Amino acid sequence: MFETVQNRKIKFALAGCGRIAANHFGALEALAADCELTAVCDPDPAALQQAVARTGAKGYASYARMLAETDADIIVLTTPSGLHPVQAVAALEAGFHVVSEKPMATRLHDGERMVKAADRAGRRLFVVKQNRLNATLQLLKRAIDEKRFGRISMVHLNVFWTRPQAYYDQAGWRGTWEFDGGALMNQASHYVDLAEWLIGPVQDVQAMTATHRDIETEDTAVMNIRWRNGALGSMAVTMCTYPKNLEGSITILGETGSVRIGGVAVNEIQQWQFADTRDYDEQIQTANYATTSVYGFGHTPYYQNVIDVMRGRAGPVTDGREGLKSLELLIAAYLSARDNKTVSLPLVY
Repeated sequence: MFETVQNRKIKFALAGCGRIAANHFGALEALAADCELTAVCDPDPAALQQAVARTGAKGYASYARMLAETDADIIVLTTPSGLHPVQAVAALEAGFHVVSEKPMATRLHDGERMVKAADRAGRRLFVVKQNRLNATLQLLKRAIDEKRFGRISMVHLNVFWTRPQAYYDQAGWRGTWEFDGGALMNQASHYVDLAEWLIGPVQDVQAMTATHRDIETEDTAVMNIRWRNGALGSMAVTMCTYPKNLEGSITILGETGSVRIGGVAVNEIQQWQFADTRDYDEQIQTANYATTSVYGFGHTPYYQNVIDVMRGRAGPVTDGREGLKSLELLIAAYLSARDNKTVSLPLVY
C-alpha cells in the first residue's frame, strides 16, 4: 500500500522552468487549496528567477541540492526528456514520488528503469498525458469503451505544426537524440499515446522519417499501424507547416460510427455520427473549446488526479507502466524508420 497524504496540502517541487513549466504552474495555482509548490530548480538563472517571481517558491540552481533540502512530497520533472530517467531515479531513491512530463524517457530501457526504481522505493511514478483529460477526448474514449463504433476499420492522426529553426536554436538540447527526440517523440508523443490508449495494443508498425531543419532528429514522419484488433491506420507528423500550427486531429471509422476530432490540438469535434444515440451526444458542442495552445487544458485535471491518488481517493490516470506503452510504440517507429522494415510489438531486445 502507498502512504496517503491527509489533513495538509500536498507539496510539490519542480525541476525545469522552461516552456512547459508554465502549464504546471497554472495547474498548481488553480488547485492551491490542495497543494503548494515549495521549490523550483533550473540551471538557467533567468528562467529560475522568472519561476521564483511567479510562484514564490524557493529557487535552486542544483537539482541535487533541491533533493537534499526540499520537504516536498512529489518532484515534478519538466526538464529535457533525456534527463528524466536519471533525475526520476534519484528522486525515487531519495523517497519522493515523481511526476514526469512526456515522454518519460528517450530510450525504452530507461523508462523501464524508472518503473523499477518506483517499485523498489514504494513510491508513485506519474507520467503526464494531459490530452487524455480534454473534454473532446473524454467523450471519444467513452464512445469507444461503449463499443459504439462496432468493429473499427480505419484510424488516422495528423499533427501539422510548426517549429522553425529559431525554436531549435533556443537550447542546445532541442532536436537531439540524447535529450529530446524528434517530432514523433517530442511534439507528437501525445498523439502516439492516443493511438494506443484509444484503439488498443499495436501489432505492427511501418515508419519513415525526414529532417528538413538543421537538427539531429526528424521533424517530419509518417507511420502505418496495424492494431491487434484488426484495425489499420496511419499517422502523419510534421513540424514544417507554414506559417503556424495548423492541425492536430484523429479520425476513427467503424462499422457503426464515424468521428473526427480536429482543430489545432484535438479541440473540435468536427464529425460525430453513430448508428445509435446516447444522452451525452448533446455535449458535443460544449466539449469543443478554443485554444491557441497545442497543450490544451488538461494539466489542471491531471494534477487533480495526482492529488486524488495521494489522498487515496483514486487510481492514477497514467502511471509509469502506462507511460511505457506509448514509449514502446515510439521506439518501434524509430526502429522501423532506421532499418526500413516492419517492426512488430512487443519489442524483444
